[in-house]
Amino acid sequence: MVFKKTFAIILAVTGAKMSQAQQVDFRPDTVVTVSNDRYQVQTNRFWDNWFINVGAGAQIYFGDHNKQMKLSERLTPNFEFNLGKWFSPGIGVRAGVNGYKIKGATQNGSHSTGEKYTGKPWDGYWLYNQEFNYFHIHGDVLFNLSNIFSGYKNDRFYSISPYVGLGWMVTNEAPAAKEVSANIGIYNSFRLSDALDLTLDVRGAMVNDRFDGETGNRRQDGNLSALLGLTYKFKKRDWEKPSSVVISYSDELLNSLREKVRKLSEDNEALKAQLLASQGKTITEIKVEEKILAAPILVTFPINQSIVSNEARVNLGFFAKVIKAGNKNVVYKVTGYADKGTGTAVFNNRISSERAKAIYNVLVHEFDVNPGQLEVSYEGGVDNMYYDDPRLSRAVITIAK
Repeated sequence: MVFKKTFAIILAVTGAKMSQAQQVDFRPDTVVTVSNDRYQVQTNRFWDNWFINVGAGAQIYFGDHNKQMKLSERLTPNFEFNLGKWFSPGIGVRAGVNGYKIKGATQNGSHSTGEKYTGKPWDGYWLYNQEFNYFHIHGDVLFNLSNIFSGYKNDRFYSISPYVGLGWMVTNEAPAAKEVSANIGIYNSFRLSDALDLTLDVRGAMVNDRFDGETGNRRQDGNLSALLGLTYKFKKRDWEKPSSVVISYSDELLNSLREKVRKLSEDNEALKAQLLASQGKTITEIKVEEKILAAPILVTFPINQSIVSNEARVNLGFFAKVIKAGNKNVVYKVTGYADKGTGTAVFNNRISSERAKAIYNVLVHEFDVNPGQLEVSYEGGVDNMYYDDPRLSRAVITIAK
């Protein structure tokens, strides 16, 4: 009878202590760590980082006889329109059209105005003024050296971007001509606001010698232009730094739970000592074990990637220590996700599965977590799960089942 009463007391005290432990209010903390590496950014979607550019300036054409003229007599207006996209802070493409009118001198009468050139005593050459309209369609690849060598900076005032490209130069005035052009230039941009840049575009275009209707000693003719313009950048126009998100519990709450478990263990030992002192009988030993659950963890990935960053590996290492120190019977579910707004359903299923397997491999092969305590699954593309931020949906969440 005494044994039963004493055992009941033990159960009551143990139950009270466990009840107190269960009443601990655990509130997860979300920590977002943003990379400060200026050379790393997150890739944006295809329809982000587009821009349009309009410009006006002057040009000069280098034909067979144009060098006989004064420079001021050869200068003509030039106008340009471009549509482009930056795939990264350092590399972009654009397509555009420029042109208007070319002036020069001709000996064979091609594109002649009918007026003999009298600017210099070149009577022996029988030169006539030449003038014709043209347009030039071109595609360019731009390299932003400021971002490539100095790292991305969204409020940088000046950027320099050399470019190379190909084009199609056309004049429909007799004698008509259509020739492929090779282009090289420098695109200078000066930041006026988040959306607007002032630009200076210096372009050199090389075209076949016959484009102006006259062939001579030159193998190629050329056109040099300088245009001042404005560039409007469509949203989304900036680049975000890689970040990782970890959902964790505060040390204060975890320490509170450990303290309660410690006190419960001390009370258990005291009760066993009292029973032995009062009766000297052997009773069933009561053990109170620590059953610590690892807090849920969320690891994010760059768009279209499943590679685990070193920063995420550090957090996974801490997570693995808690798993191995806790209850060996607890199974943790490793679930991969993808951003529904990016990619097809088939692609999102694949990338979310690859992300989950990547976290599994790190925990098992790098930190020796028991594979039997992990269950891998994936959800494919999902809507924004946290804070209406699609980056937090490109993730893997690991949580106790």
